[in-house]
Amino acid sequence: MSSYSIAENFNQYFKIKFASTKELQQEAYKIRYGVYSEELGWEEPNPLHMESDECDKYAYHCLLEHRRTGVFAGCIRLVIPPAEDPEKKLPFEEHCLSSAKTEVLDTTTLPRGGFGEISRLAVLASFRRREKEKQVPFVLNDVNMDNMYSPEERRNFPNIAMGLYLSGLAMATIFNHVGLVVMMEPRLNRRLIRFGLPFEQIGDEMNYHGQRAMFFLAREKFDTELNDEIKKLYAILYDDLASQISLRKFSNNAEFNLPDIKLITP
Repeated sequence: MSSYSIAENFNQYFKIKFASTKELQQEAYKIRYGVYSEELGWEEPNPLHMESDECDKYAYHCLLEHRRTGVFAGCIRLVIPPAEDPEKKLPFEEHCLSSAKTEVLDTTTLPRGGFGEISRLAVLASFRRREKEKQVPFVLNDVNMDNMYSPEERRNFPNIAMGLYLSGLAMATIFNHVGLVVMMEPRLNRRLIRFGLPFEQIGDEMNYHGQRAMFFLAREKFDTELNDEIKKLYAILYDDLASQISLRKFSNNAEFNLPDIKLITP
């Protein structure tokens, strides 16, 4: 058993990369195609072998690179309305707003550009080895400080999905957002709570690639409840992303920032 901490072990095998170029963005689309189109059948096949949607034009992507091989193991995106068209809808606004519990949180009162939505988290099948993991886009295992590694071939790889979730959170922090939204299964939320990410359910469950609901995490809870090990991992990911991202103002009156890059779709 390695004596490394979760953060040290993760950093030994993986590094986070902000997808600031067309080529890197397309690497994310290829991972998504492999998972969402070929493996799960949630999206239609296409000759480009890249899965993309309208929101990618105003989304910011992260890739997780396996250091030894250079293979991109997984991806995640943070969708934010563009400064030039702030009324552009986030995915949950397009497909799931009818399920909103506005008495808990009315997302229409949040500042446009001041919050985003994490979505399209996907991990290559080669990094999800077990038979029961074949029909899910990613796996988020419980953290066991005494036995944190899988006994299978990739037992020395820390939890990839958690690193990607924390990377999405780091982007939201860098962009100075008031909070972020994610559509997920309630049982996944219970697991995230154990990691120290207390998302609040703000929508009723609905059938959206399975039973899912809208959840929100406020800025003041981004990292205050993370346990020490996960907080160290978050700090590594935050520092790595902050060094890769240059920011510009969302608008003249806004107090939050967005990366000064041009987003491209296939």
